[in-house]
Amino acid sequence: MKMNNLIADFTKHISESLEIVSKTPKFSAVEVSNICIVGLGGSGIGGTLVSGIVSDTCELPITVSKGYDLPNFVNENTLVILSSYSGNTEETLNALVQAEERSTKICVISSGGSLLQIAKEKNYDYVAIPGGLPPRAAFGYSSVQVFAVLSNYNFISTSYISDLEKTIAFLNTEELEIQALSKLVANKLQGKLPVIYSEDSLEGVAVRFRQQINENAKMLCWHHVIPEMNHNELVGWTTQNDDLKVVVLRSKGENPRNTKRIEINKEIIEKYTNEILEIWAKGASKVEQAYYLVHFGDWVSYYLAELQEVDSIEVDVITHLKSSLAKM
Repeated sequence: MKMNNLIADFTKHISESLEIVSKTPKFSAVEVSNICIVGLGGSGIGGTLVSGIVSDTCELPITVSKGYDLPNFVNENTLVILSSYSGNTEETLNALVQAEERSTKICVISSGGSLLQIAKEKNYDYVAIPGGLPPRAAFGYSSVQVFAVLSNYNFISTSYISDLEKTIAFLNTEELEIQALSKLVANKLQGKLPVIYSEDSLEGVAVRFRQQINENAKMLCWHHVIPEMNHNELVGWTTQNDDLKVVVLRSKGENPRNTKRIEINKEIIEKYTNEILEIWAKGASKVEQAYYLVHFGDWVSYYLAELQEVDSIEVDVITHLKSSLAKM
């Protein structure tokens, strides 16, 4: 199993996930007042990204929970969507117990493990996705199913599924250009501390980019969003530091005021670092643009791993952490 092959299969994963969508029975209607998506790491990023994309069309508030405990407001009027690729994520299983105690509506997205077994035994709504991959490499499965679950319950339009179908052909057309651009960016980021900025609407993409650099390239980096960073982090840019490399993720759909903010930010930041990289999303829809940037970031992280001469698949430190926790 090689990370470059898994990244190259991204559109194949989306296509296979949409095939699962077409075969998933319609869920019974649920009357809820809010939605809580639970998931961590590669299993949780789908909820983060999707909730941001649908925030301006979904009539119910969506919260993303990334810990052991559910927010206090979660109750019988909440739909809790639990996403764990392995099905054995201890934080997510703990959240499931709390969801059951509070009599919430429950839906599971998983490839197996205890989570999927419990869903089947207790007749919870669930979607089973293919297993055997590193969770972060299964983004094409898990993120699509978050869209699908929300659509299945009629909380969002089926147009998002149509957008995903169009995304496959779009990304296939752009594939060679994405790889070429990501290789150039990786070369510029080698030996640097990447600083990723985006408009708040693209925060899910920025988080994914950071996570992939962390896991695949074994590098630290950070991200922040505009306009929030204009109220705090921008003040920190006061010292020349060429070890930092700023990457700004852009979209033609960004708020005009944020467009102006980004231009002013660049004028300030370029005084203290030698280059600011701007990556513009391509695509006709918010889905296409987000998945374009995700795919770009995935390739950057792989090429960085090659330049760093590290194994992009290996996550031994996380395995050690989980083994140590299992002894408690």
